[in-house]
Amino acid sequence: MAGVGILPFLLLALSWGFLSWGMAARPAAAEPLTADVSSHLIAITTGFTGSDVVLFGATDGPGDVVVLVRGPEGQATVRRKGRVAGFWMNVQSVRFDRVPAYFAVATTRDLNAFTSPAVRQREQFGTQFLRFDARREPSQETADRFREALIRSKTDEGLYADEVGQVRFLGDRLFRANIRFPANVPTGTYTVDVFLVREGEVVAAQATPLVVSKIGVGADMADIAHRYSAVYGIIAVLVAGMAGWLAGIIFRRN
Repeated sequence: MAGVGILPFLLLALSWGFLSWGMAARPAAAEPLTADVSSHLIAITTGFTGSDVVLFGATDGPGDVVVLVRGPEGQATVRRKGRVAGFWMNVQSVRFDRVPAYFAVATTRDLNAFTSPAVRQREQFGTQFLRFDARREPSQETADRFREALIRSKTDEGLYADEVGQVRFLGDRLFRANIRFPANVPTGTYTVDVFLVREGEVVAAQATPLVVSKIGVGADMADIAHRYSAVYGIIAVLVAGMAGWLAGIIFRRN
């Protein structure tokens, strides 16, 4: 009876062993898209003038690659000035949510050559396709007008790239692209989205995080000013007063 009781367990163990061997012997399916960046941290120090990050990757076959770089999302208010009783004042404003602080696009070739307007709209391939949530529900015409003004302002600041970057293939499957971050790049967590497009459709996508952070003495001072704003203000006033007092003594001696 004991042998009969053990037999099912032996059969189960043998079956599991053959199944595991078969899964190990089977070659793993190749990923259609693999990508990464040369650095996942951009450190802002004193004298920071911008930084370049290299994106590199590979595909499992032919296709076009689209890269989107988005900065931390937040709120943004756009105001329109007008004359009221002879004075220039803010006469209208629209607040938007989910506005990326930074946005850039890079592709293997012109987006119009291998994607449809529907795909570009869905995947937000370009600043004109960015989706902002307008508060207070203004009319669509008003929201569109203020949205265009917001994009122009970000572009003038260098935070929205006004030109599409270049993704270059190194052979049949390997590709790379340079991502430029300007000197005024905001701190926070960024996302580098890479898309593989074939026959007009996105067949694979991958997201890679990237952090922009201040480090060093400047970062410590900014953190102190943010956490202890009242104390920082008092110290700043005392230091300024001390500097003025010392300057007065030096000039009197001369």
